[in-house]
Parts: sequence; structure tokens; C-alpha cells
Amino acid sequence: MVLGLPVSVVLLYCVAAAAALVYAPFLVVAYSRLQVGYDLEAPRSMFERLPAYAQRATWAHQNSFETFMLFSAAALMASVTGVNSQQAGWAAIAFVVARLLFSIFYIANVPLGRSFMFGISSFCTATLFVFSLMAVNS
Repeated sequence: MVLGLPVSVVLLYCVAAAAALVYAPFLVVAYSRLQVGYDLEAPRSMFERLPAYAQRATWAHQNSFETFMLFSAAALMASVTGVNSQQAGWAAIAFVVARLLFSIFYIANVPLGRSFMFGISSFCTATLFVFSLMAVNS
């Protein structure tokens, strides 16, 4: 149990939260696009007209897709293989928190914080993969 919930439930909630976090930086991009005037004919060409913080938000959004694929695979593997350790639940929660902070640090242009959060979230994903493989081999 983690936060009063079974680990399998925590894993699934964290996958859902991570999916939502993929789009959090895009809200900043959307706001910025409205400020500079949205170009329906060429929305991707607007990138160069966006302020620096919105360009970083675009990169954070793109990176979120990349990390979500691995995390969701790891969390679902852990769920399917019956991983039931509190460490797995906390790793999933830490991933979600780290990814939220990653986007904030990226948009705010705090490279060290961004890199640290990327490392933590990657470690959390790797931890879930390891727990899953250990469960299968035991």
C-alpha cells in the first residue's frame, strides 16, 4: 500500500497523471501562440516568433512524449507482473513529481534543475523495469 492505495492502483494513476503532464507545457505554448497571433495556415512556423519561454515549453512538451512512452511501458509492466513493493509505488509517484518539476524548470530556464529532474525520472523508470524483471524471474 502506498498512500492508502494498492501499488497496482498507484501505478495506473501515475500513468494517467504522466499522460496529462505531457500536455501541461503545451498550455504555455498555446497561451503564447494566442499572444503572437495564431497562424492557422502554418502553426509550426510560429515557433520562431514565440518568446524564449514558449520555445522551451515546446521542447518540454516534446520531451514529455519521449519519456512518457518508456515510463508507461515500465509502469504497466510492473502492474502486469504483479509488482507489489512500496518502492515501486513511490518510484511511480516520484516520476510524476519529477516530470512536473522538469517542465517548470525547463520553461523557467533552470538547466541544472531540469537536468536533475530528468535524471530522477529516468531512474524511476529504470527502477520499475528492474522490479518487473525481478518479479518475472522469481
